[in-house]
Amino acid sequence: MLFALMQLLGGIILSVGWIPQIIQIIRTKSVSDLSLKAYLLMLLGIGLMEAYALRLAADGTGLAFLITNTLSLAVVSTVVLLILRYRLPPSPKK
Repeated sequence: MLFALMQLLGGIILSVGWIPQIIQIIRTKSVSDLSLKAYLLMLLGIGLMEAYALRLAADGTGLAFLITNTLSLAVVSTVVLLILRYRLPPSPKK
């Protein structure tokens, strides 16, 4: 029980840690210093761990892992979408 609580708390802290980056991107609309490749690799890794977390949760163990991993998947996906949004050239005005 204690270790599940530690995992849940640690995972939430790690996931919430991305929020300042997201706020900074939205505020400045700048992603020039961010590596899309690095974030895509993180997204792939988290996606693979998500499949494992789903398996653990289906077996009745690892609900905390599923919750925190899903949260991480959501915030890193948000960063990737923001990078794509702000890296694309603006559409020409007619």
